[in-house]
This record gives sequence, structure tokens and C-alpha cells, in this order.
Amino acid sequence: QVQLVESGGGSVQAGGSLRLSCAASGINFKVHPMDWYRRGPGNQRELVAGITREGSTNYTDSVKGRFSISRDWRNNAVYLQMNSLRPEDSAVYYCAVPYRGRTYWGRGTQVTVSS
Repeated sequence: QVQLVESGGGSVQAGGSLRLSCAASGINFKVHPMDWYRRGPGNQRELVAGITREGSTNYTDSVKGRFSISRDWRNNAVYLQMNSLRPEDSAVYYCAVPYRGRTYWGRGTQVTVSS
């Protein structure tokens, strides 16, 4: 059974940094792409960053140059380093993986950025 567990969220002031982690079980990150999404208050879920199994990364325009996604195969984890945080980055952040015809989601971790 695939399980994803996010951690690392919290409250920071604008300009601060956080590092989110996504620990996986039941799946090998080496052969699957991984994504980070977020959902802000009243907003739709938004794809923030993704990493392919080859290691290529992509980001939504609003986080380019500030966020960085990475993968640790040894620990079967994916990370999202978030720098220069802005109030509009406040959201619940989720990791997700497509696997055998469906997408698995974690429960999310809250990020709150105050001005």
C-alpha cells in the first residue's frame, strides 16, 4: 500500500525559509515522478513543483528561483526547499505520485507566511 507523509510545515515571516519532506512507503521513488501541490484558502489545488524519475525538475512560475525540489533515494523521500517565502505562499502543501493508474496523495502540511 502506498503511503505518503508530509512534514516540515509551519509559520514563518515573509522572507523566511522552510523545508518540506515527503516520506513514502510502498513505492520506490527511483522509478516514479513526484510532485508537490498546494491549496491556499479558497483556491484550487496548484501544481508547485515536480521531479521526474530521471531527475528533471519543473516549477510553477510564481516559485521559480525560490523553491527547489529534490529527491533522496536512500531514504525514499522528496523534499521541497522553500526560500524567500511570501504571504501568498501560505497553503496546505501535498506531495503526490502517479502509480498504477491513480494518483496517491499525502494528507498535507500547513505553511503559513506572515507579512
